[in-house]
Amino acid sequence: MDRLEPKDHAEAVAIFRSQVLGALLTRSPRRGELQQALEQLARTPFRPPDSDTTRVFGASTLQRWYYAYKHGGLAALKPARRSDRGRGKALTLEQRDLLLAIRREHRSASVPLILRTLVADGRLQKGAVSAATVRRLYAEHGLRRISARQAVYADERQRLRWEAERPGALWQGDVCHGPSLKLDGKSVPLRIHALLDDASRFIVGIEALSTERESDMLTLLVKALRVHGLPDALYLDNGSTYTGDILRVACARLGITLLHPRARDPQARGKIERFFRTLREGCLDHLGQQSSLHDVQVRLLAFISRHYHVAPHASLLGRSPAAVWTDSPHPKDHICEQRLAEALTVRGRRRLRADSTLSVGGLDWQLDEGFLSGSIVVVARTLVDPQRPPWVEHDDKTLPLHLVDPKSNAHRGRPRRHARRKKGIDAVAFDPNAVLLAAALGRNKRGDR
Repeated sequence: MDRLEPKDHAEAVAIFRSQVLGALLTRSPRRGELQQALEQLARTPFRPPDSDTTRVFGASTLQRWYYAYKHGGLAALKPARRSDRGRGKALTLEQRDLLLAIRREHRSASVPLILRTLVADGRLQKGAVSAATVRRLYAEHGLRRISARQAVYADERQRLRWEAERPGALWQGDVCHGPSLKLDGKSVPLRIHALLDDASRFIVGIEALSTERESDMLTLLVKALRVHGLPDALYLDNGSTYTGDILRVACARLGITLLHPRARDPQARGKIERFFRTLREGCLDHLGQQSSLHDVQVRLLAFISRHYHVAPHASLLGRSPAAVWTDSPHPKDHICEQRLAEALTVRGRRRLRADSTLSVGGLDWQLDEGFLSGSIVVVARTLVDPQRPPWVEHDDKTLPLHLVDPKSNAHRGRPRRHARRKKGIDAVAFDPNAVLLAAALGRNKRGDR
């Protein structure tokens, strides 16, 4: 229940497609630039969800995804269900054994190559088996394809100075390791999490913590979104703090493009690295002995508001971050609490106990709808408000959960799990033994002798 994952495979595919398009979704390319960018992207291999191999996507496919996202957002990238879903062709026993034996001996052979070879050899009739059926067969037996070799990409590109086209278009996020603090006689690490607007160098969020977790950056991002609205894209490091499912799924649901630099390329995040250098020289190196993280936080906010935001920056042609952030026209996309809660809702499948209770977060919760006791249900809760009780989603309905109160339950009535038969309505005749007895006596129908 602590992991934010796609709701289903369709949402996972939609999030994957939005990440394939990446920065293209945040730009407005000129005439001809889009096609050129798509053709270049079509040469890059990607790993689809639930796949152990990489593949490339054609420029026409990428173009279809691009315009679908522009018109319908993330929901438009979800794959449609097949019309023949659940009615796939069945393989004979001989075909299964043959295909499995070939894959065990030749793990690098692709499914189309295997089918073409078998058809040409006369051991399989053309069109008798589809490639999708064979892939499902291999997946069921854990015989996914293993590439014989991996492509090696050389990336010797010229490095250029760049920045976002306007404030609010791109936020950069990272963490800075500060000096350890002595709290209650113990050494506590200091981690400064920060979010910086790329175009203005304005700090939209900063927090002094003792941990470096994905949830820490998520908390900081939520605070920044409530104050400054939604950015177009979020540019984060490749560390585990910024590449987990929570940030990936949350950003996709909010319409924020999540970007990561190439591995081992700190120069790609030069702006926030330069900010951390300024923060060290002007604040962190002069903290002294502080008694709490709160004392560090108030000093960070004082340094940001009284010096960094109002000081002229050479990269901004002598203007201050606050001036660029305030003066530049950038539409502020406000976000409501309901949308934020929906984006950060985690779900999990749990089995209700016989007394209609289950455990979430170390606490026992009770569901009043007793007819679901003993069944597997979808339990959901939001990471935005940890104090909000979890709930159950059943048949497109939201069923609230409340903490178990054994003393109160001792005085409550026990409602029936199934509704009683209404008064005046006869019961439906159902007597298996009488039917068998009638058949044995030669009575084929009720009332016959």
